[in-house]
Amino acid sequence: MAEFSGLVAIVTGGASGIGAAIATVLHDAGAEVAVLDLQPEGAGAGLFAVKTDIADDASVRAAVDSVAQKFGRIDIVINNAGIGAQGTVADNGDEEWLRVLNINVVGIARMSRATLPYLRQSPSAAIVNTSSIAATAGIQQRALYSASKGAVLSLTRAMAADHLHEGIRVNCVNPGTADTPWVGRLLDSAADPVAEREALNARQPHGRLVSADEVADAVAYLASPRSGSTTGTSIAVDGGMQNLRLRGTNR
Repeated sequence: MAEFSGLVAIVTGGASGIGAAIATVLHDAGAEVAVLDLQPEGAGAGLFAVKTDIADDASVRAAVDSVAQKFGRIDIVINNAGIGAQGTVADNGDEEWLRVLNINVVGIARMSRATLPYLRQSPSAAIVNTSSIAATAGIQQRALYSASKGAVLSLTRAMAADHLHEGIRVNCVNPGTADTPWVGRLLDSAADPVAEREALNARQPHGRLVSADEVADAVAYLASPRSGSTTGTSIAVDGGMQNLRLRGTNR
């Protein structure tokens, strides 16, 4: 029997990048997968795609209701949707701070809150949030983004404590710089895209960008019923950036 057979998973931001890789891994392992995305037309074949704005509570609740009506249950929630931000603490105004925090942090709260009634009924309930290396390492020009992802890491631990007695596990992944469409757009906008890519590669000890598939595999482990004793933790998928300090070389 496939690992996720009989389980229903929601993946926010699941139509592209890391989210698409997560949705594919879970579906290939037997799960029914609902992709909740602002642009759901990019969702993979065989997935239930629902246009969803995680910045809006009514949109989130309507999407969750449609998934529950379609499949009759919800067992796994992957809170992956989010947006980036660049600059120092002086570079983003209040409106941008509120926009990013509303999506990256409150969006997780909205989705988790809306799905809790279904997760409480599941024998294999799991929530996995996407945080970032920016939550555990100081990265230049990422003040707002780092603040939002640090909040995701703390929120993950708090949720794990709150819902452990209900049989709901909550964990997160901390990807390093991943080879995703968002990073691609950043590179395209750089004065020297080739040099910028080389710098991003070198920033990670193993010397390259993280792949979306590598992050997806870590998410699948945390979401799996086989990891029943894993909760309140984070997995760094970052080529060693969080913990390694190498001398004389990046490899």
